[in-house]
Amino acid sequence: MKQLFTILLTLGLLCGCNNQQTEQSSKEPVDYVNNRIGNISHLLVPTFPTCHQPNSMIRMNPGHNEFVTDRMEGLPLNVPSHRQGSVLFMMPYCGDAAGLKSRINYRYDQEKTTPYKYSVLFDDYGVFVEFAPGKQAAMYSLTFEEDGDRFIQLRATGKGEIKGEGNTLSGYDVYVNNHTKHYFYAEFDQTPIAFSENGNGTAINYAQFDKNVKRVNMRYGVSYISVEQAKKNLEKEIKDYNLENLALTARNEWNKALGKIDVSGGTEDQKTTFYTALYRSHERMINISEDGKYFSGFDGKVHDDEGVDFWTDDWIWDNYHALHPLQIILNPADEVEKLTSYIRMYEHSGWMPTFPCVFGDAHCMNGNHAAAMFADALAKGLEFDVNKAYEGMRHTVLNETMIPWSRSPKTVLDDFYHEKGWFPGLYPGEKETIPQVSAFERRQSVAVTQAASYDDWSIAQMAKHLGKKDEYNFHIKRAFNYRHLFNKETGFFQPKDKDGKFIEPFDPIFCDGIGARAWFAENNAWTYIWNVHHNIADLIDLFGSNQAFIDKLDQLFAEGIKRSKWQYYATNPDATGNVGQYVAGNEPSFHIPYLYNYAGQPWKAQKRIRMLMESWFRNDLMGVCGDEDGGGMSAYYVFSAMGFYPVTAGLPYYVIGSPLFDESSIHLDNGKTFTVIAKNNSEDNKYIQSAELNGQPFNKTYFTHEDIMNGGTLTLIMGNRPNKQWGVGKDAIPPSEGTEIKLMN
Repeated sequence: MKQLFTILLTLGLLCGCNNQQTEQSSKEPVDYVNNRIGNISHLLVPTFPTCHQPNSMIRMNPGHNEFVTDRMEGLPLNVPSHRQGSVLFMMPYCGDAAGLKSRINYRYDQEKTTPYKYSVLFDDYGVFVEFAPGKQAAMYSLTFEEDGDRFIQLRATGKGEIKGEGNTLSGYDVYVNNHTKHYFYAEFDQTPIAFSENGNGTAINYAQFDKNVKRVNMRYGVSYISVEQAKKNLEKEIKDYNLENLALTARNEWNKALGKIDVSGGTEDQKTTFYTALYRSHERMINISEDGKYFSGFDGKVHDDEGVDFWTDDWIWDNYHALHPLQIILNPADEVEKLTSYIRMYEHSGWMPTFPCVFGDAHCMNGNHAAAMFADALAKGLEFDVNKAYEGMRHTVLNETMIPWSRSPKTVLDDFYHEKGWFPGLYPGEKETIPQVSAFERRQSVAVTQAASYDDWSIAQMAKHLGKKDEYNFHIKRAFNYRHLFNKETGFFQPKDKDGKFIEPFDPIFCDGIGARAWFAENNAWTYIWNVHHNIADLIDLFGSNQAFIDKLDQLFAEGIKRSKWQYYATNPDATGNVGQYVAGNEPSFHIPYLYNYAGQPWKAQKRIRMLMESWFRNDLMGVCGDEDGGGMSAYYVFSAMGFYPVTAGLPYYVIGSPLFDESSIHLDNGKTFTVIAKNNSEDNKYIQSAELNGQPFNKTYFTHEDIMNGGTLTLIMGNRPNKQWGVGKDAIPPSEGTEIKLMN
């Protein structure tokens, strides 16, 4: 009997294992996406469970900002720009007509969301809602589960107009400013018995349906051009009222996009975190060309796209680090169209934008890192109008103000920078005299100087490509301006006043103002030590030696916050994901762990990168450690999980870290595949013992973009102890500009 029990138990376990393996093997990439990851924020803005097709004009987020809230204001027809508001809230109602309100604060339950389908129950009103997205059209299905009058109400968030006629609602919502209209055209599969009495020309309208109607399907198209174009977009994309078919189409689109990278090994949670990050790397930019035309928020006009689609919605301060470099690999043809779109934005407005949105340039943060985006694409072989991009970048950096969050011509502060080479700071308590400086964002004098140095370096790369010797020499000299603010006595970049004196007192943790914005931006001096992306070699030289540089890096991860948490985060609210003074939750920190490679101790990078991925990026509601910014942080994780990262946008190199997965394969548009294999990989075996590239011994801590595009295999042999001899030679160190200013003759 005991023997029989053992046999049955063994068979049961084997069947269970086989079922689990079958379930895992039947999963497609989109099945690993959990868009609830990060829906509860650590401090600031959470991620959103966005339902959309990759990089599509239509996106839908439910009308609640935090996962833990008990209320929502309805479901929007669209979210035109990431984190910048929704339009046209759809508000169903079932009950006594006397209780219908122009604003409904819904309680909700049983909310389920995937990238390709969403559903929710409005339990107070007995309405079950489902949604599926197209690219420029979408569909809602509403099931009325209780008795009462049935209404579907649309509310514009701005000064819109909504018209009801036949079985349709149509009109527009004014988005953000007075010249950006978001048009829509919606059709019901049931004919309403009435529309709201106040009717046409208002920003609210409802369609009322017979009390016997149990289910109403609403399909709709959107447009930035006209109601007629919205109708065309609908008719082109959705032929019936089958929501499941539309969801299946969206699902297939996601599998196509996510399937460009295959990973194996690792845990199910790690795969979920990875593919969710890859999904979020396809929210922005969005393609808004409609039948060969597009609306530009930069001049308020409709243009012919001349066969090249127009893209917008980008925060380049966040996204030049990792999102654009990732898309160069995965979708190079789309990236060329994005570059062309930036050039068009310059032609429409006279300035190269910083935060291009549907309504124009939001113009946030500091620097103009479209320069790095262009330089990176140029270095990696993408073909675009380099002359026009160079013209726009050079004109902008020399004539527009560098004052953070200010969209205006240059000021006396900019003239000072162009003459002296640093942005002057103010002492704590010193009164601001320049009206363009925001009372909250302030001058950010060190961050601005560093950003301008990188921008000049990026422009110099374009000038060199174009053979513009004098202009290259001009910009490459300015690329070293960060040197003016490095204080060798303290080992920090530190603000200087207009007379060239370092500002004292200086506390590198609690700098002047919330988010250190008097001198830095969102992060304190500990983060901005390392903010010289284009010239790590010279940064090491400023410290005096590799060992001094390593010692400072080690101290970064060990330096305490010095005060209680509530005091620290009240002053540094963007500094989430702390490891010592390292801030995993903000873009300026992404590259920092990889810097160990530049100073001859790559094993420390391998250790630290694994620790950061395992600690701060997880498959749970708080599994993103900072503002994800619509792809910026997610793309960083995608790179790091595969085992490499583009430290310097503008150079065609990737710096090696420590892969999470046994194997990661990138399927390129040219038909080739680049694979990273980590042999003997495990949670403990995170250290590289040796490496091969395409079967040949490989001792460098970086590889080239050409290596990826040619296809091939990088094989890393992993172990549970550091090999302190691998990747430490002079030839192993990733390239950067260098310590000498090299002029063109």
